[in-house]
Amino acid sequence: MPRTSRIARDTRSESTEDHLERIQELVERVGYARVSDLAEALGLSRSTVSNMVRRLARRGFVNYQRYRGFTLTEQGREVAAHIKDRHRTLTELLTLMGLEPETIEDEVEDIEHHLRPQTLTAFSALADFWRTHPERLEEFRKYQRRRRS
Repeated sequence: MPRTSRIARDTRSESTEDHLERIQELVERVGYARVSDLAEALGLSRSTVSNMVRRLARRGFVNYQRYRGFTLTEQGREVAAHIKDRHRTLTELLTLMGLEPETIEDEVEDIEHHLRPQTLTAFSALADFWRTHPERLEEFRKYQRRRRS
């Protein structure tokens, strides 16, 4: 998982992270992002997104020229990769725990911005442990079923 400095992490808002995550998804799909596409993906107005993209460019996350498509800078790609890894880790852990896909999606969106790095590291280790020790995962699932009964 890429490491970002603590200061950079502490100064990123949920909105910043959501924008960077969606920009990276658009870039992966079509090679660039546009304000209109990003606004649609986030369910926001074009003016709101345009203002945020300009702020992201000033902070060094986005290569932006007015009225053109834009991409992430190296720093922006690093942050987006971290966000994607965090999202993937949480999704995998909640999937292993046996939650329903729609619950997983909602939960990941609700909690992903609020985890400390050490918590994410512990979640990643737990998911890895269950992947490499499926018998332990099955023990957990049996325990979980007994508790529900």
